[in-house]
Amino acid sequence: MEYSIQELSRLSGVTTRALRWYDQIGLLKPSRVAESGYRYYGGAEVDRLQDILYYRALGVELAQIKECLDDPSFDRLAALRSHLAALEAERERLEKLIRSVKDTIGTEERNEIMSDEKKFEAFKRRVTAHNEETYGAEIRAKYGDAQVDEANAAVMNLTQAQYQEWTDLGREIQERLENAVRAGLSPESEEGKEICTLHRRWLTITGNRYDPAKHRGIAELYVMDERFTAYYDKQVPGCASFLRDAVVHWAN
Repeated sequence: MEYSIQELSRLSGVTTRALRWYDQIGLLKPSRVAESGYRYYGGAEVDRLQDILYYRALGVELAQIKECLDDPSFDRLAALRSHLAALEAERERLEKLIRSVKDTIGTEERNEIMSDEKKFEAFKRRVTAHNEETYGAEIRAKYGDAQVDEANAAVMNLTQAQYQEWTDLGREIQERLENAVRAGLSPESEEGKEICTLHRRWLTITGNRYDPAKHRGIAELYVMDERFTAYYDKQVPGCASFLRDAVVHWAN
């Protein structure tokens, strides 16, 4: 069976933009391109996309995925077994998280008093779980497992005071972005510089070493990924672009 790029997108959940990018980097080429320029994919390409998605779910970078799949010695059955083992390990992690959330729900339903420490621990776990579910595949593909796991661990290791500062900074950044956009300020203005500085603090409060290039790369994601854009633009359109432009200009 043959699929157009739109049909393959609907089948797989991968955006047409991502499929075009996969074609551009040689990760997933269509089986043929019609004279009209439309891409079409056959069964072999569907299987390859499935393998790509398995690897992405495990946080493997796109370049490494291409290298694995293009290796003449690639053993799909062995790879699938490896994926299964990794997914079972992830299931165990999620089951622990589910138990933690259920404990919290049970305590609330019984009107019991849960210690602040336990509440805080459960809340941090919910935050990291939400980030994994929403952005995990993309950020693991871009930055690798080690950096993402380190970032998650940094959140889990925050004290209550640090976490409060982190969330307060997030709210302040959002409010100042919305005010700056409404006022028609330039990202290169002094307010843009202060927002960039706040965002730098927000990124490094978990103890991460500051890297201007990475800061700019993260800011680019805010306009490249519609989910990040929707988050920053939920009240005032243009906030994500303002933040990106301010970081690009002022990060050093």
